[in-house]
Amino acid sequence: MAPFTIRLAQPRDRTDLARMRALLWPDASIEEHVSELDALLKGREGSLPLAIFVAETADRQTAGFLEVGMRSHAEGCDPAQPVGYVEGWYVEERWRNRGVGTTLLAAAEGWARSHGCREMASDTWIDNETAQRAHAALGFEVVDRCVHYRKSLDPPFPD
Repeated sequence: MAPFTIRLAQPRDRTDLARMRALLWPDASIEEHVSELDALLKGREGSLPLAIFVAETADRQTAGFLEVGMRSHAEGCDPAQPVGYVEGWYVEERWRNRGVGTTLLAAAEGWARSHGCREMASDTWIDNETAQRAHAALGFEVVDRCVHYRKSLDPPFPD
C-alpha cells in the first residue's frame, strides 16, 4: 500500500493548499490564495470545470496537490478538442521522488478523460529545470518555448 492517498480537495485543506500555492506562485500572498481557494472549493470560480487533487499521507498530512482544469485549446494540442490542463502542481520536498507527483497526475488524467479530453497540457517557467524533468519523465513533450516581454510607455504627448 502506498504511504499516501489521492482525493479531491475539501474546504478543510485550504490552509495547507494556500501555503503550498504560495510556494508555487509567490507573487500572490497566502491571504490571496485562501480567498481564491474559498471560491474554487465551493465551485464558484471560472466557467470551465476544475478539480484540485491532494495527496494525503497516512497521518493526514498534505504531501502535495495538483489543480487540473479544462481549456478550449492549448499549444501543440488538437484545437478541435478540449484539453485537460495542469494549472498547478506541487509536491512537498520531503515527498518528492516517491510517486506522489506521478499519482496526482494519474488522478488528473482520469478526471480529464471523464470530461472528454484526449490530451493533457501543462507549462512551467523556462528556468524551472526540476519541473521540466518531471514533465518529461511523465510523458509530456515540449511543444513551444517562449520568452515574454514588457515595456513601460512614456505618458502620451498632448495633442
